[in-house]
Amino acid sequence: MNFKSIPAFLAATALFSSAALLLAEDAKPPCCRELPASKPLTDRSIYQLESKWTSDVGREVPLGVLRGHLQVVAMFFTTCESSCPVIVDDMKRLQQALPESLRDKVDFLLISFDSERDTPEVLHAYREKMRLPTDHWTLLRGGADDVRELAALLGVNFQKDARGQFMHSNLITVLNGEGEVVHQQTGIRSEALPTIQALERAATAQSPLRR
Repeated sequence: MNFKSIPAFLAATALFSSAALLLAEDAKPPCCRELPASKPLTDRSIYQLESKWTSDVGREVPLGVLRGHLQVVAMFFTTCESSCPVIVDDMKRLQQALPESLRDKVDFLLISFDSERDTPEVLHAYREKMRLPTDHWTLLRGGADDVRELAALLGVNFQKDARGQFMHSNLITVLNGEGEVVHQQTGIRSEALPTIQALERAATAQSPLRR
């Protein structure tokens, strides 16, 4: 490539990336889908929680609005200085590694520990910073009591320190379409294959319910 053409090439690449982001912004996040009507939830479903959560697009929703799709879930906070960006990157790599048969069946859910600072506007800025596609990613915040209740159901331990940072479990959870925990991945930079296999099993178990 001619060195004189490099600035033009970089400008074109940036323009293409911006256009791709605009297309993603036109899509609705999973939390904006219509609440699916279905049979009663099981006792093991976290979607039984009556709490309401606010998304990064400002919509208040129950968790049950995510019903019907497999969910890869992690709890995080936007000002995390250590593991949260790695967890999000692990989830992005997992999404990229999904086989074609799963890509339209799996959504990704991030729920903030930080009820005070992670407003919808802050979450939306984080979505843009981390380049999280609109059509398959949901970012939620909730009240402090609701966050603690959900964390307990997911087996996530967390504690806020004097600096406003949260010490927390590094845990990625797979929910089936009914909101039941079917797999958990502990730690960061873990191999994606066991989680993908859990998603495949969950999709296979779910498919007869969709016919």
